[in-house]
Amino acid sequence: MTEQQIRDLMAARTTAMAARDAETLGSHYAPDVVAFTLAPPLAHRGEDVIDVAARTAWFESFEGPIEYEIRDLELTIGGDIAYSHSLNRLATTPKGAPAGFELWFRSTVCFRREGGEWRITHVHDSTPFYMDATLRAAVDLKP
Repeated sequence: MTEQQIRDLMAARTTAMAARDAETLGSHYAPDVVAFTLAPPLAHRGEDVIDVAARTAWFESFEGPIEYEIRDLELTIGGDIAYSHSLNRLATTPKGAPAGFELWFRSTVCFRREGGEWRITHVHDSTPFYMDATLRAAVDLKP
């Protein structure tokens, strides 16, 4: 049952991203969450991660649909602590951009069970970069 609860939570995140549901996304986090996301700064903490208004503003910076996929989700669970890793896909079009983008990135998510419910305590998303003279993000990779 525990593994299914976490899988359901991650599936709800996928649905909430596509629906631009900032409230649901915010409800998945523990108050002391720390997130290392693709966007600056280097670390986001607590209310900065949960902030529904900020996430709503981010959603509003895109035109058309937001596609979000979690692929190859692997879970490790030990008591009231768990973590997952996956490859995630985000595809959308920024407002004013001539075209949309598709980005695959790596994601590690840590969970803590509180009061019988799983909450996200840490997120680490990353995009590899080319280790050549360009040092550019490898946003063209696909699994």
